[in-house]
Amino acid sequence: MHSSPTTLPKRPSPLNWPNFWGLLFVASVVWSLQKAGIFEGDLVNEGGWNTVVDFLVAAIHPDLSLEFLQLTLDATFKTLAFAACGTFFSVLIGLVGGVLSSEIWWQSSGGSGVAPNAPWLVVRAALSIPRAIHELIWGLFFINIFGLDPLVAILAIAIPFGAITAKVFSEILDETPRQALTALLNSGVPRLNAFAYSLIPQAFLNLLSYSFYRFECSIRSAAVLGIIGAGGLGYEILLSLKSLRYEQIWTLTIALILLSGTTDLWCALLRDRLGAPSRLDLNVLNLKGRKKGVKEGDPVVNFSLLAAVVLLIFSFWYVNADFSKLWAPRSAQLLAGVIKDAFPPDVSELGKLFAESAKTLAMSILAMAGAGLGGILLSFPAAKNFLVPTSESNGELNNPKSKIQNPKFGLVVLIFTRFLLLFVRAVPEPIWALVFLFVLFPGILPGAIALCLHNLGILGRLMAEVTENLDDRPMRSLKALGATNLQIFLYAILPRTLPRFIAYILYRWEVCIRATVIVGLVGAGGLGRILAEQISSFDYKGLLTTLTVFLGLTFIVDTISSSVRRSLR
Repeated sequence: MHSSPTTLPKRPSPLNWPNFWGLLFVASVVWSLQKAGIFEGDLVNEGGWNTVVDFLVAAIHPDLSLEFLQLTLDATFKTLAFAACGTFFSVLIGLVGGVLSSEIWWQSSGGSGVAPNAPWLVVRAALSIPRAIHELIWGLFFINIFGLDPLVAILAIAIPFGAITAKVFSEILDETPRQALTALLNSGVPRLNAFAYSLIPQAFLNLLSYSFYRFECSIRSAAVLGIIGAGGLGYEILLSLKSLRYEQIWTLTIALILLSGTTDLWCALLRDRLGAPSRLDLNVLNLKGRKKGVKEGDPVVNFSLLAAVVLLIFSFWYVNADFSKLWAPRSAQLLAGVIKDAFPPDVSELGKLFAESAKTLAMSILAMAGAGLGGILLSFPAAKNFLVPTSESNGELNNPKSKIQNPKFGLVVLIFTRFLLLFVRAVPEPIWALVFLFVLFPGILPGAIALCLHNLGILGRLMAEVTENLDDRPMRSLKALGATNLQIFLYAILPRTLPRFIAYILYRWEVCIRATVIVGLVGAGGLGRILAEQISSFDYKGLLTTLTVFLGLTFIVDTISSSVRRSLR
């Protein structure tokens, strides 16, 4: 008898979506470098190096005079208050919008004749428009209506962040187990009451966790809004930078780092107690707190809620925003005037806008390529279980280099890396852009570097959390089989973290394309530069056209990002 030949598994075809996206990424980076003028030379302004040296030397002796420290404290309180008030309204908008844009809300309506997906899609489409416009653009718009009032900063944070929060809240509600909701609806309980007593209480921990993450983002946005004169740390940094008072810049930067670091630490501690240690991975079904049980009366959770209430009351009192302007007749007249002046839009320079759109896209690609690579490299030393032995691993499990690394050295690397990531993400992108414009000629390159550094800090921290939350059993198994430290990293850590890393990079790309406009406002090129010129000259017809083109570009990026994430799952 002759045994049948063994059928070898078929080699996968090289023509697949991951390879296609990889080749497209390489081609897009080369194209972006060409757009940035890398291959043409004359990028560096040699005369600016002395300014950079003076700026760095000033870090040794920041301005610690009593008068300036009082100004810094006031600016810090303003930034914190803007963020707290903006987060409050964004959560309210997110809760209402999240319910109305969730599938479960319309599926439980019980109505007939209309497909349940139709209103859900309409609400989500409506929310995508304010979400696509950066908060700085909203701030510039509201300044023309309300003037330099604290109300401008609050609304500029609340509207786009409210739309973002609504999208996340709707996804959380759709993932929440709905058996209790169904039982109440079948018992004749009104739909709103059924949601309030079943679905929302189940999803409360997830909603609360994301609300605190949104507060972290609001701190950074409040600093950015200072660029347009809204006040706070960003505004004071910009004034000091323009007057070349570098010692003051470092004092304000230290205050911003302390504010951001304290907020990050507080929110991270709360998320850990709630069982959601990762900032973005919010899934009710996998919430660790459900497994451990979040104790009633948990002191950290109770203190955080009390502190949030006190902070909110203090913030509304401190900023003293004039909310009566929202319904004042003069505001309505100014709004009507802006709308009237914006129509019909000016389409005479569409060709120029499309050329600047290409530069804006190239800026975002370069920024995310650098931020993604740097974030991956820094995320591992920034993970507390990578170089520093843990009690669970006894220095052998989660730490694949434990035999060759001194624990004290690992702790130093951990602290340094985390501080570096905090520093680069705490400084607003426009400030980074202005610093690099000292030594680089105006164009998309300084904007790309500024966006790269800011997103590097965010991605590095998010990616570090992925490593920290890994299941350690595969590493234990490989260790028991005699695998080397390098093999454990290549076969047990990297393959399980890299897909999530790529997903985070794509998510940040969607955010980054919106942020290109704010570095453009300070001279970094792209559509942001045109928007700055149109706003300063009150060219509302051209402004409407530019915003429309910019919205189209953001939707294209969002679509590409979503397609890549789906194909890589």
